[in-house]
Amino acid sequence: MATPYKINIPMYEGPLDLLLDLIKQQKMSIHDIQISKITAQYLDYLHKLEELDVDVSSEFIYMAATLIYIKSKMLLPPDPLAGPEEQEDPRADLVQRLVEHEKFKNAAQLLYQKQQIEENVWSKPDKSLYNDEGTEGDLVVSLVDLVKVFQQVLERKKEVSRIELRHEEFTVAQMIAALRAQILASADSSVNLIQFFEACPSRHAMIVAFLAVLEMVKLQAVALVQEKQFGEIMVRKHKMFDLVFDEAGGIKQIDEEYK
Repeated sequence: MATPYKINIPMYEGPLDLLLDLIKQQKMSIHDIQISKITAQYLDYLHKLEELDVDVSSEFIYMAATLIYIKSKMLLPPDPLAGPEEQEDPRADLVQRLVEHEKFKNAAQLLYQKQQIEENVWSKPDKSLYNDEGTEGDLVVSLVDLVKVFQQVLERKKEVSRIELRHEEFTVAQMIAALRAQILASADSSVNLIQFFEACPSRHAMIVAFLAVLEMVKLQAVALVQEKQFGEIMVRKHKMFDLVFDEAGGIKQIDEEYK
């Protein structure tokens, strides 16, 4: 009896992971994607999933439509009468999403490695950044705890399968402004971290929100605290909060790549 032929195909968490892998395999620059080639390979991957009778989520289908749309836009000759906005590279939004997603993956990997080290090596945590009246009596939350909570929320979001009729783009700067506004509007200058993540309309928006929290923690604009062990994590106004924002609510020191 002949052994059945098996096809091994890699599985991806989402369409951005697939695109990043295809770009890496072709040794392309994220900022100069050969959209025709990548689109063909992306569609070929979806066809292989169909042959294996694997359900394709709406996220992958939506990205396929996006790639085809970008490809068609790039095939059209430039309109000499079009304004500057209409002459913008059709790949720009996709490139921004890929760059931000790659940052998240790299950050998550670094924090995972740190978690592995901390689980095997005892060390006294450095709480010097949090020694002020705003966090007195609270438990300081590490970035490893932040990643754990984010992964849990992201997994719950993954279980909700739906076709998004409106696809909105988000930037880290926008998420920082949104978090700042919520902190200022709260009675105790704090926001529930899980509620902030879960209020995001998509997994992509959650990833951008995660990067926003990381940026604000790095600048000491916010602190991550718990009132009791295993309690809910709160994003609380910290000692640099009033110094790092400009008059419009944006961060003065924010990297240009986040704008």
